[in-house]
Amino acid sequence: MASLRKTLPLFFGLLAATGPWLCSASSATDTFVYGGCSQQKFSPASPYESNLNSLLTSLVNSATYSSYNNFTIMGSSSSDTARGLFQCRGDLSMPDCATCVARAVSQVGPLCPYTCGGALQLAGCYIKYDNVSFLGQEDKTVVLKKCGPSEGYNTEGISRRDAVLTELLGGGGYFRAGGSVDVQGMGQCVGDLTVSECQDCLGTAIGRLKNDCGTAVFGDMFLTKCYARYSTDGGKYNAKSHNYKTNYGGERTFAIIIGLLAAVVLLIIFLLFLRGVCSRGGK
Repeated sequence: MASLRKTLPLFFGLLAATGPWLCSASSATDTFVYGGCSQQKFSPASPYESNLNSLLTSLVNSATYSSYNNFTIMGSSSSDTARGLFQCRGDLSMPDCATCVARAVSQVGPLCPYTCGGALQLAGCYIKYDNVSFLGQEDKTVVLKKCGPSEGYNTEGISRRDAVLTELLGGGGYFRAGGSVDVQGMGQCVGDLTVSECQDCLGTAIGRLKNDCGTAVFGDMFLTKCYARYSTDGGKYNAKSHNYKTNYGGERTFAIIIGLLAAVVLLIIFLLFLRGVCSRGGK
């Protein structure tokens, strides 16, 4: 029984360690894209920390009924005022949006401990906060550029890619998605931009994608206030981080692994039982 008491905690420890990783992998919306933190720090238990906690709570609550929102929690001084926003991918349902924002908020704290500003982009949502004003300001700074391997010069493939990106640019709205044959594309602006600012931002992102990624099988161009992405069939090897649809396959994998772990534990219990019987029989 002493061995059994040691074995069961090991089993539940395996579940605790494995479960969160599998749940994270089961949803493409939770895939980490990038994160960043400001250099300015705040003190624990300071007024800004209290305001920031209120702000992050507001982001999580608001994501249950809206795909975008921003908040300003006023402090006694400008440096104590917390400003922040969240933006969900335009094709997410409200439950998926809320889950993604909650996940982002839970990750940004450990990523940016005691920093006044932080930003985190997951595949399905984006959050940003700071004590410096940034709401409503267009910013086309490149924060992430990622180009896949080249598939070689393919005139038809490049033409299809460029046609999809051109369609995105002319699509209108803050969220745009489209495709043609083996090419899929997506673009989105943060909701605090005006329509004209959004168009300008996406134009810059798409132009950079064409120039910088060339003949790559996929490309990601994230600017501070917008992004544009494309993927081809040749880029499907990287589907986990470039699949724009929710991936439910990991839930099935999770169930199979849990079943296997349970079977292993039952086998261990059975062997321990047999050993105990044999030990008593030998006396």
